[in-house]
Order: sequence, then C-alpha cells, then structure tokens
Amino acid sequence: MSAGQLDGTGGPDDLPGDLMMWVLIVSELLVFVAGLAAFLAVRTTDPAGFSAAGDHLHPTLAGVNTLVLITSGFLAARALDFCLAGRIPAARLALLGAGGLGALFLVIKIYEYAEVAAKGISTETHPFFTFYYLLTGFHVLHVVAGILILALIAWKITPRNLEVGTAFWHMVDLVWVLLFPVIYLLA
Repeated sequence: MSAGQLDGTGGPDDLPGDLMMWVLIVSELLVFVAGLAAFLAVRTTDPAGFSAAGDHLHPTLAGVNTLVLITSGFLAARALDFCLAGRIPAARLALLGAGGLGALFLVIKIYEYAEVAAKGISTETHPFFTFYYLLTGFHVLHVVAGILILALIAWKITPRNLEVGTAFWHMVDLVWVLLFPVIYLLA
C-alpha cells in the first residue's frame, strides 16, 4: 500500500489495475443503480402487484447463486495472491475455479429463466418482469464477459492482468449482491 493510499491523498495512479477499467466499472455500476432505482420507483406504484409477481421467482436459487458468486470472487482474489507469491499454477487453478463457478451461476440462472418462461411469464406480463429480465439479463451478459476475461487472464497471467480482470469480476459480484435483495427478497 502506498503512502498516498494510507493518508487519503492517493490519486488515480494508486488504483489497482487500469484507470480505464475503473471508468468502465463505475459506469456499469451507475447503469445498474439507475435500473434498480427505476425498479424501486415503479414498485411504489404497485407494491402488491410487484410482491405477487416476485412470488414466481426462486429466492433460494438466487441465494445459492449469491454464494456461488461470492465464492468465485474469493477464488479470483486468491488468484492474485498466488500470482504475487509466484505460484502461477495455483493462480491459474483459482481463476479456472472462479470461472467455473461463474458458469455454474449461469446454469442456475438459465434454469430459473426456463422455469419462469414455462409459466408463460415474459417481459410483457407485469412491469416487475420487465425489470427482472432486463436487470438480471444485463447481469448475465456481464457474467459471460467476466468468465471470458478470467479465461484470458489464466492464459496470459500477470499481476497487472489479474488486478484489472479481478476488479471487473468483483464488480459483477457486487452488482449481484445489490440485485439479489431488491429483486428476490423485497416483498
């Protein structure tokens, strides 16, 4: 940790990774926060309808997916520790584990989508489902991108690549940690 980070005077050069990745991360977080704010604003117009619509989802599966992504983020963080310690095979294995858990997240999410769709529920069914599909679908795209980034990093592993890629992956985790309670638990 640099002196600037300790005394709060650090600038963009003190961020781990790459400034452009942080610009991307902040912009993506703002998009998700705006989507969640819109969801919550529209929810105030029909709280009973949103609650009834939410009953068609699986909070237990979403909770499992939360644990899956948090564990994946832990493995991605460990990959950086391993890389800095010169343990490249362990770093690669941790990255592959993180990506594998990302793939498990997708399998569970696709199962949930299929089950909801089998009930005849679409984006047109209720505003809740418009937001549900848009927000979680946009997140799914980020998970896919993150898995690809983790795979590329595992192939071309360097501490800098790991810092940049894991910062993105942690953003994906953070977004889900925000989406999960608002969409699945808010009754």
